Amino acid sequence: MSLPEAHISSLIVQVSPEHIEETKKRIEAFDEAEIYGVSDVGKIVVVLVTQKEGFITDVIEKINNMPGVLGASMVYHQIDSGTDTDTDTDTNTNKNNLAPDDGYSVSEEQV
Repeated sequence: MSLPEAHISSLIVQVSPEHIEETKKRIEAFDEAEIYGVSDVGKIVVVLVTQKEGFITDVIEKINNMPGVLGASMVYHQIDSGTDTDTDTDTNTNKNNLAPDDGYSVSEEQV
């Protein structure tokens, strides 16, 4: 049985400094978005957690169309897909000193 995917991505949003507060409120209105940092010069760090990859591009497009936004760029994307599989967690058979497989696979993409 396969568990749902989680797409974790981070964005840098460049905004005119006079629009920072308004843009923060609009971004925080997205259920999938969380703001992790803001600079006075107009950069906002946003983390998105979605179940489908298409939602990421939808949110980026909506942010790009907000008043005062100069651009939004994805800088990181990770796909976490959990699976229910039986794994051998016997540490005596683990000859490469890696952590035992817990049944979750993670794929990373950095852009």
